[in-house]
Amino acid sequence: MKKRKVTLKSTGDFYVVGMGASAGGLEAFERFFQHMPENPGMAFILVPHLDPTHASLMPSLLQKSSKMTVEQVKNGTRVKPNVIYVVPPNHNLAILKGTLQLMDPVLTSGQKMPIDFFLRSLALDKGNRAVCVILSGMGSDGTLGLRAIKGELGLAMVQSPDSAKYDSMPKSAIDTDLADFILPPESMPARLIAFAKYSHKTASFQVIPPEGKVPDAMKKIFVILRNATGHDFSSYKKNTVYRRIERRMNMHQIKNISTYVRFFQESPKEINSLFKEMLIGVTGFFRDSEAFEKLKRDIIPVLLDKKPVDYQIRVWVPGCSTGEEAYSVAICLREYIESAKLHCGVQVFATDIDSDAIDIARQGVYPASIATDVSKERLKRFFTAEEGTFRIRKEVRDMLVFATQSVIKDPPFTKMDIISCRNLLIYLDGTLQKRVIPLFHYSLRRGGILFLGTSESVGGFTDLFVTIEKKWKIFRRTDESSRLSIGLEFPVSADLHSNGEVWKKTPEPSTAHLAERMLLASYAPPGVVANMAGDILYIHGKTGRFLEPAPGEAKWNIHEMGREGLKPEIAAAIRRMKTSRMSVVLKGLKVRYNGGFITVDVTVLPMLRGENAPELLLIVFEEKATVALARSTDKTGFRVRNNNKVIDLEKELLITRENLHTTIEELETANEELKSTNEELQSTNEELETTKEEQQSLNEELTTVNSELQGKIDELIVSNNDMKNLLNSTSIPTIFLDMDLRIKRYTPHATRVINLIQSDIGRPVGDLVTKIHYNSFIDDARAVLSDLVFREREVESLSGEWYMMKILPYRTVNNVIDGVVITFQDTTESKLAREEISYYRSFPELDPDPVAEIDLSEGEITYANPAARKTLRLLSGGPEERDVAAALAGAARRAVAAGKETDETTLPLIDSQFRIRIALVPERNRARMYLHDLAAGAEEEKGPS
Repeated sequence: MKKRKVTLKSTGDFYVVGMGASAGGLEAFERFFQHMPENPGMAFILVPHLDPTHASLMPSLLQKSSKMTVEQVKNGTRVKPNVIYVVPPNHNLAILKGTLQLMDPVLTSGQKMPIDFFLRSLALDKGNRAVCVILSGMGSDGTLGLRAIKGELGLAMVQSPDSAKYDSMPKSAIDTDLADFILPPESMPARLIAFAKYSHKTASFQVIPPEGKVPDAMKKIFVILRNATGHDFSSYKKNTVYRRIERRMNMHQIKNISTYVRFFQESPKEINSLFKEMLIGVTGFFRDSEAFEKLKRDIIPVLLDKKPVDYQIRVWVPGCSTGEEAYSVAICLREYIESAKLHCGVQVFATDIDSDAIDIARQGVYPASIATDVSKERLKRFFTAEEGTFRIRKEVRDMLVFATQSVIKDPPFTKMDIISCRNLLIYLDGTLQKRVIPLFHYSLRRGGILFLGTSESVGGFTDLFVTIEKKWKIFRRTDESSRLSIGLEFPVSADLHSNGEVWKKTPEPSTAHLAERMLLASYAPPGVVANMAGDILYIHGKTGRFLEPAPGEAKWNIHEMGREGLKPEIAAAIRRMKTSRMSVVLKGLKVRYNGGFITVDVTVLPMLRGENAPELLLIVFEEKATVALARSTDKTGFRVRNNNKVIDLEKELLITRENLHTTIEELETANEELKSTNEELQSTNEELETTKEEQQSLNEELTTVNSELQGKIDELIVSNNDMKNLLNSTSIPTIFLDMDLRIKRYTPHATRVINLIQSDIGRPVGDLVTKIHYNSFIDDARAVLSDLVFREREVESLSGEWYMMKILPYRTVNNVIDGVVITFQDTTESKLAREEISYYRSFPELDPDPVAEIDLSEGEITYANPAARKTLRLLSGGPEERDVAAALAGAARRAVAAGKETDETTLPLIDSQFRIRIALVPERNRARMYLHDLAAGAEEEKGPS
């Protein structure tokens, strides 16, 4: 079989690696790029937590660790392979069609989540060509971004916690159970390059046969997966399943589907990995926030309109994953119920086939990075901050029931008001959707709401659902049932109609039921149903003689509405009933009514309801007939006195009751104040938590800045060491002066020209004693600072040494003048050499008389002109030459001994006698001799004139 040649279709085919880090990230970045080759064929975009008020040193520091180009991102930069891009401080980063866009950061609840922000954008833009790498850092930034990358079949790599300076970010990412590789930074490049190279070599969707049929190898994978997990994925969308299998093959570098089947069959770990990958869905709190706002603002109010007082709202969230969608629906319901002041119960059933995801949902603990999706007000109202995480409050958690359930094979929940299924149907093929949509119709009450994702629809079942919000895919159940039986393959209850429809026809009331109603209305004592807080939920009969509205804001509460004589007794009875869980009867209570008193018996008893229903109580009022006191005509006055005593006792009892009532009111006021104080403390605690989060974010930024500065300090230390060794090793005296001509630094050899010690640093150079004959030193330095033209002078030291002094402007790396540099090049040897050359050049090379120079100490001839060489036979180099040199040296020494700088003498040499004129050169310890051949002169005299 011919291998298919793979070529990149466009520059957009390369992988883009989004790398996130916080505290300790600089070191991790350096370790990563030190092992990354120069041409990996992919782009790297670094998103660290940076201090927004300081310029970042990271690009320059990372450039030393990589041979690739390191750039700081500019708005509109097009991403290219083999380049490292670093986000600038105080910006969020997004990517759109391969170009980078800088955006102003939005602070949410004290949390900065730039990594999540970018990774989500990267997932949407690059799809399966996106890679996320989570490195060292504090907090949980990057966790939600990793989920988004995995949802688009990208690759996820996480630094192993034991190799990270700060392991919070890696641990949070690992806890998702979605990381493909967990490695130290230096081991990541090899794995990443191997994955990228192999994926480029393999053709896309290589496991799908041309005719589109499911190959036997794929069927085997489905069988193995079903046997291991109990779930059949053969009806999932083929492209989705095949892409996930192909990705697993690429990770393990397996080319043949049959080979992968064998590997899959023998590796339980791979079975679990593929199962987890099949279930990956893009989820989050209030995903598509406008859709949830539409649900709360427009849909829920209509749904609950005209519902009874104690109505129980039932919601089902199939495919809930880790619970974010279910909690979002519950929060929306809670917010509306509180704003509308309704007395409704809420029960949300959230299900999924992934038991691990259900366990996470049950815990209700989410990373701090959810602050990018949840508003600050909702975080404060419905969440509790705990050690870098947010926990759902109990009042919301108690609204939900989580369960492992398959919407495909398990019986559905029924009598639902809302079904929210926003992340499931897109993974099911058409056949399976045709089974699920009618099932949802069956599960909903008449007029119930179906809330789908933006990429989902009810397909051809427009007769079962009517669209009420097209953009956000919100549908209402219709009463149509012509095709409902299609696809319902689960046991149903006996109340189904022959065509499968659930008929909830309200039965006609029976004669007995009507009789019971009339008897209760006519003969049953009046009473109220209230909850444990005393809020009245239902009133039976005429209760005006016992209850009256309290002045002020309307409150339907038994403790507020009880007439005088009832309030304290009812409150005490309710407390006793709560403790004993038994009925409490109050006999003969005197209740003020219409200017007098009536006698009332009050019974408080608990109402027995369902297991999960809220606790209620029934309060019954029964008025007793008043017996008038007989008037006495007894002359003894006994009965009158007795009646007066009773009246006094009643008054005393009334006063006692009033005092007790006042005490109870004060206690209630104190309780209200304590409650208010508790709320204030809770608010303060939440503010402290926010401050703590902000402080943590600041600490991360400072840690990153400190890492950058430490890297720069290390670089400066190396540079200073190099400079120190350079200055110490050079023999050139060098002095650095600032703009005020004060000493900044000097080399050790500079003390040869200026008297310097370590404490002279910072002193004006004009205050110091120099060792050179030069008076314009300061003027020249100022002139250089003025015109920036270097000066060069030859100066002599007090000890006779000669230096070439150069004064140059001192320029910083930013080309700013910050003083002058003065160097002293020792030119003594070269000056003497020049003088010697000049001296030699003055010898009479063409003089016919012999001229020679002799070294007085060594007795050697150092120079002889051509006439001297010829006459004295100095070319032989033999003993005669040494004798001549010795003779000349002796004559010169005698002249020196006689104290004569110039002398004339005669000296027999070789075959002639010479008259010698000696010119001493004391500084060279030499003597120049002019020789006159006397014999030659005599012959000349004998000759013709």
